[in-house]
Amino acid sequence: EEFLVEISGTTVTITCPLTEGSIVWGLTGTKPAGDEGKYVIENHDSSPANVSCSSGDKKYEMYLNARVCANCEELDALAVTGIITADLLITFGVLILVYYFSKDRKGRASTSAGSRPRGQKMQRPPPVPNPDYEPIRKGQREVYAGLEPRGF
Repeated sequence: EEFLVEISGTTVTITCPLTEGSIVWGLTGTKPAGDEGKYVIENHDSSPANVSCSSGDKKYEMYLNARVCANCEELDALAVTGIITADLLITFGVLILVYYFSKDRKGRASTSAGSRPRGQKMQRPPPVPNPDYEPIRKGQREVYAGLEPRGF
């Protein structure tokens, strides 16, 4: 059997596993009064303590190390799941927007007033054509008239 510990704000409620007889509680350094099955610690200071409850010859002991705070908010699992899901959806939405806006900017040239090509980024003129490899122009077909397709 185990103790049941409930924490709400700075209040700690401990339920003893014993259910019959008069229950005597023991807390480190003090002897709390009362013979109820529950022991309530108001304004707990988060310091560790040894708690015991006994009835007749049966005694149960527990080491209590509960951290409490005055202005904490309690969240259930559904609220935490909703917060995480909303955060992920917003993050993916921002990523998609950034992707599409940056995709459109790649093809555009820079329009700033002081932009000029630097160093190796200057465009070079096309090379001078070699006269041995000039394209065929109209009226000059006789140069290539002796070249006829051969059958293999």
